[in-house]
Amino acid sequence: MAKIHQLKPGARAKASNSKPAHYLLRLFTSGTTPRSTKALRNLRKICETDLEGNYDLEVIDIYQEPGRATEFNIIAAPTLIKEEPLPTRRLIGDLSDTPKVLLSLAIARAK
Repeated sequence: MAKIHQLKPGARAKASNSKPAHYLLRLFTSGTTPRSTKALRNLRKICETDLEGNYDLEVIDIYQEPGRATEFNIIAAPTLIKEEPLPTRRLIGDLSDTPKVLLSLAIARAK
């Protein structure tokens, strides 16, 4: 038989005020191509605006580190991988459609 847990009064309010999620992001680029440069610029803007310091961003140039691209099964660049919080998500492209990127990564818009 499954146990049912009830929240105590005020527990929901406490949960909504909890610490925001910390994001682990990896952006795979192909050198300094215009599309990779644009993806990095767009991602940095999203991170600074919407994640407010709650992120770690690793930028991996697949020309400099081809083994990393193989390790993460990268087939196109630029590719963004959101490792944390789960579930893992992947986006390919220059990340210029900010609302779509936020939705895909499950990032709530900063107020």
